[in-house]
Amino acid sequence: MEKLRLGLIGCGRISKNHFESVKQIGDAEFVACCDIIPSRAKEASELYSIPNYYKDYHEMMKNEKLDAVSICTPSGTHPLIGADIASYKVHVITEKPMAISIADADKLIRACDKYGVNLFVVKQNRLNTTMQLLKRAIDKNRFGKIFLVQSNVFWQRPQSYYDSAKWRGTWEFDGGAFMNQASHYVDAMYWLIGNVESVMAETATLERNIEAEDTGVAILKFRSGVVGTINVTMLTYPKNFEGSITILGEKGTVKIGGVAINHVEKWDFAEYDDDDRLITDSNYQPPNIYGFGHIPYYQNVVDVLTGKADPKTDGRDGRKSVEIIQAIYKSSRDKIKVSLPLTY
Repeated sequence: MEKLRLGLIGCGRISKNHFESVKQIGDAEFVACCDIIPSRAKEASELYSIPNYYKDYHEMMKNEKLDAVSICTPSGTHPLIGADIASYKVHVITEKPMAISIADADKLIRACDKYGVNLFVVKQNRLNTTMQLLKRAIDKNRFGKIFLVQSNVFWQRPQSYYDSAKWRGTWEFDGGAFMNQASHYVDAMYWLIGNVESVMAETATLERNIEAEDTGVAILKFRSGVVGTINVTMLTYPKNFEGSITILGEKGTVKIGGVAINHVEKWDFAEYDDDDRLITDSNYQPPNIYGFGHIPYYQNVVDVLTGKADPKTDGRDGRKSVEIIQAIYKSSRDKIKVSLPLTY
């Protein structure tokens, strides 16, 4: 089988995880990359042995025969670029969040539907070994009735991080701590527990010179009756401290912690399961907060495009976390309890 031919737009911070992950997969390769800063595209091309690089992604699409394109640009640009890629009848892979409003998320979904292409939304944390074990425990009903779920995202983003690019921390292109840094954790809560019924939240910009929030707390009421909380700040001293998910049920208590849900800190169930023997081996030390999930994510993309699997996270699934975060922002802004689904 010929390798799937991939392109990438946006050779910034997250792109290296895409480039390095695909190098581990034998059935796909990046053949082109693009960035509005040509020197950045050139550097990526040379570092990862990518044959061609571009400044204009339309030029890349016209010149290259591509199966799929990964979008690693500022969040607010994902829907427009994604719709453009779809119009070339090329499959779309977009980094999180897929949009910063559900209206824009829906535009991207409709464009991919219109042109008959797949829309993959990167939610690589779902594929971490620790999270796969937790998901299996829930699916096996090992917790019995789940009472409460909690997530903490206690990280550090200095002012220099936001100053490094004008779009960071803006409402138009980025959002704040929830929409950017914590979106994977919001997604994890939805993925594990199910649909959210209502949201109450408080957010604040306490220290960073940005439009959006650097700190916030949200209470989530799930349709199942489970209550959840998520606590987020980018002001943790002196560096990233914790990225965690805790679940409390009638027959089990689990906390997946570490700096980025990479370490099982508590695993206690009333009844034994063979998965209990895998706990120690599931722990890992990630090179950064992104972990290793991009590799199995791209493997799923390859498997989907070759007819071997269904998408791990498609556009409609990826939309869920955007909707929950939009509800968090609305609750904080209007000082009200917000019910889901949202309308616009």
